[in-house]
Amino acid sequence: MDGIIMGPRHCAYENCDNTMHGHLCHIKSCNNPKEQNSKTCINHWSRWRNHLVRFGWQTLLGIRRLIRRSEEEQVDWLPCINWQTLCAPCGAVIAWTKFTKSEGPGNIMRFLDHVYPTLESRPSYVCIDKACVVLKNAVLNGAWRFWSLTTRFIVDSYHYINHRTTDYTCCKWCNPAPLNGSAPNLIVVENDIHGRPHYKRAFNTQACEQLNAWLGGYQNMLNRMTVINFNWTIHALLFIHIQKVIKKQLERKIEAEEEAKEEAEDIYDREEAADEYDREEDDGIADYGLDIDV
Repeated sequence: MDGIIMGPRHCAYENCDNTMHGHLCHIKSCNNPKEQNSKTCINHWSRWRNHLVRFGWQTLLGIRRLIRRSEEEQVDWLPCINWQTLCAPCGAVIAWTKFTKSEGPGNIMRFLDHVYPTLESRPSYVCIDKACVVLKNAVLNGAWRFWSLTTRFIVDSYHYINHRTTDYTCCKWCNPAPLNGSAPNLIVVENDIHGRPHYKRAFNTQACEQLNAWLGGYQNMLNRMTVINFNWTIHALLFIHIQKVIKKQLERKIEAEEEAKEEAEDIYDREEAADEYDREEDDGIADYGLDIDV
């Protein structure tokens, strides 16, 4: 699981989702309906006009500056949506959501509870870049009593190298590749080209990071979309991505089956050659014995 700051900008008004105040005047404490082709009501139209003159749409300030506030109140603009994805190790997307403010541990746990509502549906491992923070939060709010029955939170291999070695909780419970035997499913032994054994991670813990890197190429376009267009485009892009992942998995499966078939044929040919050699040897010995008897 991983997130990226991307998507349409949204209102900085507290708990606004564009359906509560989107049709009202964008000046705070004013509940009058806004005028057509304007962000304010008729009473505050002059303030909107002054804003356009000073911060026109041709500048970044014109996009980022907050209108819905009083003159005395300074509220930071919430620039973009924190977009979160949940992927399988193969790269297929399981679920995605949007956090309006931040990817705090509470938001992450609520998202995981929504995706995996039952014990039977939960995976053995959930990989998060801040897994140690999420684990501590889950322990404090009591959620870990239920999640500990099925799941372990680990940090992905890319971010784990930046976590402190003095953090006992992170090193003990969130290590993505422990060598002490505490998580044998995360480590496998593989031989290199010279036949020497070495340890290797059993799963790709950076699937979401790789997906976000691919989606980053569309970030400039996605940031300028409306919420509806953003949701539709994300669904379309993820559909294309999943189809590519499935196609790659099928190609790997077919390739593995062909290699196994070729290996089986080679073994069969070698066994046939060995049997033919043994028969020739037996025929030669029999002929030689027959000559002696005569």
